[in-house]
Amino acid sequence: MAWSKPNPDNRTDNVEKLQTMVQNTIENIEKAQATAEFSSSEERANIEAKNHRREESIGAMRNEIQDESSQRENGYK
Repeated sequence: MAWSKPNPDNRTDNVEKLQTMVQNTIENIEKAQATAEFSSSEERANIEAKNHRREESIGAMRNEIQDESSQRENGYK
């Protein structure tokens, strides 16, 4: 069995990828809110809970963007 060499750590575009993920998540929240207007109370509660988790994820992604930006400025040392 031949062992393959792992791919090198390429973090050069992590900030951009994370920013895209944040934008997509915000769009999903907005779409879900529009859907919630026409949903039953149970479905609305589920949508609100999911949107809350999405908002928490956005916070975590923004923290990661800050970390990655800092690392980029320091040359990924």
